[in-house]
Amino acid sequence: MSTLGLKETHFSFPGQTAFYKGKVRDVYSFSDKLVMIATDRISAFDVVMPKPIPFKGQVLNQIAAKFLYETLDIGPNWMLDSPDPNVTVGLKAEPFKVEMVIRGYISGHAWREYKAGKRILCGEKLPEGLRESDPFPTPIITPSTKADEGHDEDISKEEIISKGIVSKEDYEKLEFYTKALYKRGAETAAKNGLILVDTKYEFGKIGNEIYLIDEVHTPDSSRYFYLDGYQERQEKGETQRQLSKEFVRQWLIENGFQGKEGQKIPVMSEEFIETISARYIELYEKVTGEKFVKADYSAIEQRISSAIIDYLKIK
Repeated sequence: MSTLGLKETHFSFPGQTAFYKGKVRDVYSFSDKLVMIATDRISAFDVVMPKPIPFKGQVLNQIAAKFLYETLDIGPNWMLDSPDPNVTVGLKAEPFKVEMVIRGYISGHAWREYKAGKRILCGEKLPEGLRESDPFPTPIITPSTKADEGHDEDISKEEIISKGIVSKEDYEKLEFYTKALYKRGAETAAKNGLILVDTKYEFGKIGNEIYLIDEVHTPDSSRYFYLDGYQERQEKGETQRQLSKEFVRQWLIENGFQGKEGQKIPVMSEEFIETISARYIELYEKVTGEKFVKADYSAIEQRISSAIIDYLKIK
């Protein structure tokens, strides 16, 4: 499996106007469209790990494409088509400089802050007496600023509006979409025996209209618990079974890495990389309720490039 993994792309397409390399995606810009390639890079603590995870890009792209299509009744989104298992082509929007994080349960970053004694997160008051993985009385939105470099920072609704990052009118629409999308995601997860713990959405504007952009309900943007046995584990104070990147973060923490200055990224063994890949495939099957079909990796760059060129010619 070590030979597999799409780490990066270096294409040059006719009519291309720009290229942006994100933590996980390679984004090719055209006058009115974006071509987003989901690579197999994996990031944690805002740092990209040295080795790619086979099939991770395909998992992310195909989950996002499925849910983008299935949530169109809630509001418009950027996707036009997915011409290849690792590729989505869509409209170019002007992104808002905030990520809309919504949490139904206390876990991950929110739990680390709570355990450290914080009772206000992004302006949201947190109740006393919560245990890790407990549900919030109602889901809370804990936005973060979208950093071009380095770590995203927690920010409150009040700060976002007072600093003019997003207008009050637009922010209220973002809140509405965030709650509606989370509700849908939680319902879909429950049907497949999962709990959607928390997730994040990104939005942008085309003219005066707000569009959902980027990915939706994928293992990189969301955290899932298994529904079966959740209650018993909570009652016994046991750790919940997660389908998310959290186990990668935990492994990094145990191996002395949290993205801080001077820390070295620990070496991931082939076995651990295979474990991560299997987790992503399992998550695809659990989240979508569909069997994962591995795409052909033998000439992946050529496959992707041909699919994009064919699509752009036709459309």
